[in-house]
Amino acid sequence: MTEALLTASKPELLDKEGDRTLRGVLYDYFAFGRSLEACREIFANFVDLSTTQYLILIAIKNSTAEEPMGVNQVAERLYLSGAFVTNEINKLVSDGLLEKSPHPDDRRRVQLTLTQHGLGLLTRLAALQRPVNDALFGMLTRDEFKVLSQLLSRLASNADSAVKLAEHVKATLKSQEKKGSAANLPVPRRKRRATLHNTR
Repeated sequence: MTEALLTASKPELLDKEGDRTLRGVLYDYFAFGRSLEACREIFANFVDLSTTQYLILIAIKNSTAEEPMGVNQVAERLYLSGAFVTNEINKLVSDGLLEKSPHPDDRRRVQLTLTQHGLGLLTRLAALQRPVNDALFGMLTRDEFKVLSQLLSRLASNADSAVKLAEHVKATLKSQEKKGSAANLPVPRRKRRATLHNTR
């Protein structure tokens, strides 16, 4: 495969056959991602929540007294904007699934906790999640699962930078293509004659 057709350039991502392994990883990842999205929608629909609201409740369920979660912590954990998470949290508070209380160490912040209604909802949901998550990840050993957790954490932390880079490079390449197209346009007839006259 010629270098111009390669979809990566780092040696770690390439092999003797070019980028075939990388493409295989991405195809498998996209297929698994679609399954995760489908399961998440099923989970959220089961308890009459949006997928984002479902994720927020799960994230807050896993907070601790030593590390209570506020809006910013939830947004960071889910890789979502603070404004969007705030709107969804307010809906969950209105529905009686979450409650806000002052942070014990910083009165300017709030901490979020599940209400009894919220806990009951997640208890009901867990009966659906357990067999599905076992099916999604059950073929991995404990060591493989730990490695997967570490790798995905590293990949997720860098993903936003990659998206921003994609937008920047796309704009740069589009600009270069437009300039190249303009340079290849035929010279208007009158201007071409004038050019020939001046070179005699």
